[in-house]
Amino acid sequence: MDGPFHRGELIAQAMAGTGTPGMTGIRPFMPDQHREFFALLPYLFVATLDRDGWPVATVLTGPPGFVQSPDPVTLTVAARPRAGEPGGELFAAGRPFGALGLDFATRRRNRANGLITAAGEGGLTLQVLQSFGNCPQYIQTRAVGTAPASPAPAEAIAFPTPEALAQIARADTMFVATTSGGENGGVDISHRGGLPGFVKVAGDVLIVPDFRGNRFFNTLGNLVLDQRAALLFVDFETGDLLHLQGRAEIDWEPPPEGWPEGVQRQWRFRVERAWRRPAALPLRWTFGDYSPVTLNTAAWNAAPAQAA
Repeated sequence: MDGPFHRGELIAQAMAGTGTPGMTGIRPFMPDQHREFFALLPYLFVATLDRDGWPVATVLTGPPGFVQSPDPVTLTVAARPRAGEPGGELFAAGRPFGALGLDFATRRRNRANGLITAAGEGGLTLQVLQSFGNCPQYIQTRAVGTAPASPAPAEAIAFPTPEALAQIARADTMFVATTSGGENGGVDISHRGGLPGFVKVAGDVLIVPDFRGNRFFNTLGNLVLDQRAALLFVDFETGDLLHLQGRAEIDWEPPPEGWPEGVQRQWRFRVERAWRRPAALPLRWTFGDYSPVTLNTAAWNAAPAQAA
């Protein structure tokens, strides 16, 4: 690679007409401030690929310090996906990973991706090949606390169910895992935020807005190369998790009436597989406030869904 962006990201940047960012902060190692940040978190959003190349996404939890960085290209995670969760057994040595550290209290977030070099009872060891920070946009503040978690395994559901639709309708945050098919980073997990209901549903299709961001197009660039994706919805009040797998199509051109204010494009995600995990997390969050830029996205929620 001659730069930090792979072929799909460059195509997405061209399609969006933004040009390729110059200074990116994308490094082949973690600066000290990122290494210290990961160690402060009681949760870590992670993704990998299944045996057929489908992204899977989940969240690992532990007391602050369960993620450590012994050197600038290594993360150790004293946790593994729980038995019975979708794709949990796939977090194994030799597989790619994407990781997102996000502190809801401060709106700070850092991403890393690379390879899982070891996996055992004690957790995971991750070799970092790319590391970069993200802006605080569209992150709602929340305070985290502990709560009992249910040991029940994930339940496969025939999407859409009333419970799944209700969780999506309440969500002001979701996470999306995508893959570049092995180019420059492999697998990625990212955050999306908006006002509750910003992810719209039409049958088995989720319609997701693309608001103004950092112009890297990591997620959409991956989708240019491989339409397969995994979505993760967290109910912060109950600890419920909703896992979805499907394919996404990007609408680069606006409809005749134009996009709602603040929206630059949208993507449509057709659900192919879905699982629910009630009270799966040993954490609960108390809502603080919306990001200022989130408050500027109300026109999207008010507009009718453009599913076709």
